[in-house]
Amino acid sequence: MLVAIDHIPGEPIELGDMVTVVNVSAAHVVKDIRENIRNLMGGRMVHYEELMRNAVNTALRELDEAALAKGYDGVIGVRLSHPSLVEGGIEVVAYGSAFRFVARKDKHEQASSL
Repeated sequence: MLVAIDHIPGEPIELGDMVTVVNVSAAHVVKDIRENIRNLMGGRMVHYEELMRNAVNTALRELDEAALAKGYDGVIGVRLSHPSLVEGGIEVVAYGSAFRFVARKDKHEQASSL
C-alpha cells in the first residue's frame, strides 16, 4: 500500500524506517534519435512519456515491495524526486516512511479489560 499523504484518516499506524528505491531505465537508442528529431520539429515525445511512465510505475511498485519485504504494511508520505531524463535514459527516485497498522482493540475487548 502506498499513500502520498502523511496519515491515513481513521487508521492508527506505527511509523517505521525510511524506504527508498532508485530506477534508471535506458532509452532505446533508435527511438532516442527519433525523439531528438521530434524535439527539433515539435510535438509530443511519446517514447519518453512511455519510458517515464514505466520508470515511475516500476519505482512505486518496488517501493511497496521493499516495505513489505521489511515486514511493513506499506509506505506513507510517498514522494518522487523530480523524475528526469539523463544521458540515454530516465532516472526516478521514490521514497517515504514505512508503516504498520496498529491493531485496535474492539469495544468488547476494551470493556472486558476494565
